[in-house]
Amino acid sequence: MSEDKELFDEADIEETAVTVDDHDKKDDDEYEKICFMCRRPESKAGKMISLPNNINICTECMQKSFDTMSSSNINYNDLMNNIPNMPNISMIDLSTLQDQIPKKQKLKKKKEKPKEEETAKTLSIKDIPAPHKIKASLDEYVVGQDYAKKVMSVAVYNHYKRVYADKVDDIEIEKSNMLMIGPTGSGKTYLVKTLARLLDVPLAITDATSLTEAGYIGDDIESVVSKLLAAADNDVEKAEHGIIFVDEIDKLAKKKNTNQRDVSGESVQQGMLKLLEGSEVEVPVGANSKNAMVPLTTVDTKNILFICGGAFPELENVIKERLNKQSSIGFNADLKDKYDHDETVLQKVTVDDLKTFGMIPEFLGRLPVVFTLSGLTKEMLVQILKEPKNAILKQYKRLLALDEVKLEFEDGALEAIAEMALKKHTGARALRAILEEYMLDIMYEIPKDDSIGEVIITKEYIEHTGGPRILLRGQEPVRLEATEG
Repeated sequence: MSEDKELFDEADIEETAVTVDDHDKKDDDEYEKICFMCRRPESKAGKMISLPNNINICTECMQKSFDTMSSSNINYNDLMNNIPNMPNISMIDLSTLQDQIPKKQKLKKKKEKPKEEETAKTLSIKDIPAPHKIKASLDEYVVGQDYAKKVMSVAVYNHYKRVYADKVDDIEIEKSNMLMIGPTGSGKTYLVKTLARLLDVPLAITDATSLTEAGYIGDDIESVVSKLLAAADNDVEKAEHGIIFVDEIDKLAKKKNTNQRDVSGESVQQGMLKLLEGSEVEVPVGANSKNAMVPLTTVDTKNILFICGGAFPELENVIKERLNKQSSIGFNADLKDKYDHDETVLQKVTVDDLKTFGMIPEFLGRLPVVFTLSGLTKEMLVQILKEPKNAILKQYKRLLALDEVKLEFEDGALEAIAEMALKKHTGARALRAILEEYMLDIMYEIPKDDSIGEVIITKEYIEHTGGPRILLRGQEPVRLEATEG
C-alpha cells in the first residue's frame, strides 16, 4: 500500500512539473524576450541569445561586449585571479539583477495574421455602429449636450472608418482629432469614458497639468501613449486603435508676461504636435519615464484618436472682447454689456479666440473638430439626478434597498437641490456633494431602527424648514387603504 502511495506521489510530482513547464513555455510564447543590457524587445533588437538564469542578450549588445574585451588592454586572467584577494568585492550574481520582469512590463508578441484574415479585417467596417446608434447609447448615460454628442458620434464613426478602410486612388483620410470646450462639471470626461466603453476600445485619460518638456521633472509627453499601451494590456496593435483623452488642455496655454522658460505650457504644445499628427514614438513599457530600466517599444500614433478637453476659464472674456469691438456710438450700435448675460457666448468661439487665449496655431491646426458643451441648467440638473442609467438617486435608492427601506424624493426637493447646485458653479459635481450632506443623517439613523419602511425627502428638509417623512413598516398599509378609500 505504501509503495502504491509512493508511486502515486511521484506521478503527481511529474505531472505538476510538466504543467509548470507547459505554463512557462506558454508564457514565453505569448510575451517577447527583453535584452538584459539595452532593454529592447525581440521585435526591435532581433533574435536573442539565451544565457543561464533566464538572461537574454541581443546580438548587437553581445558584439559590443566582445569588441570591448578585444580592444581593452586589461589582462582578464590577472583580474580574475586577484578578485578573491580584494576586500569587500564579491562576484555579482546576474540572476539577482535580472530577476523576473513584472507582467506589466512585458510586451505581447504581435500575432502573425494570414492574408485571408487581413482581408476579413477590412470588412469589419460594417461592425462600427452608425452615428445615430452611438448617440442613442450616449443618451442613456449623458443628459443634454445633444450637439456635443452628435459631433463626437460623427467624428468617432469617421475615424474608425478611416482606420479600417483601404486606400482608394491614393486618397488618405486625415484624422478627426477633437477639442471640446465646456465649463467644469458639464460632462467632458464622462462623455469620453462612456464613448470608450460603448466602442470597447482601449482608453487612456491623462492630465495635461503633469506634462513637462523632456528633461524636466514631471511626465514626458510620450507618457500619454505609455498609459494607452498599459490600458491595452501591452498589446501594441490594440493600443494603436485606441483613444487618448487629454484633460485640462487649457493649462498648456502660453504664459503671459514671463521671462522664465515655459516648460509646462507652450513647449508641451509643441511636443504634442508629432503625436497628434501621427508618428512612430518610442515609449517605455510599464513606466512613465524612459530613464527607468524598462523595455521600450515603438507605437504608431497615426490611428490613435486624440480628444482634448478643457474648461478654458476667462475664454468668455476673450470672446466678449472680440464681439464688443463692433460696438460704437450711434443709434444702431451694439451695447458694450450686450453679451454680459449671454449664456451661449462660449458657443461663438473661433480659432482666433483660442490663439488669443494662448494656444499655438500649429496645435489648433491638428485639432480640426472644435465644439463646446453648454452649461447645465436647473432642468438639466434635475434630469441628471434621476434619468441616466446610473443616476445618483438610483444609487442611493439601491443603497437603502439593501436595508429593505424604500427611498423617495419629492419633485420640490429635487428642484431645491438643483438650485443649490447652480449656486456652487461646479456643474453636476455639486449634486453629489449636496446629496452626501443631506443623506448623512438618514444613512446613519436608518440602520438603528428595523421598523422604518420608507423615507421621503421633502422640499422642507432640503431648505432646512422641516424634516424628511418617515413611514414605519406597520403604518404603510394603513396609509395606502386610507388613500384608496
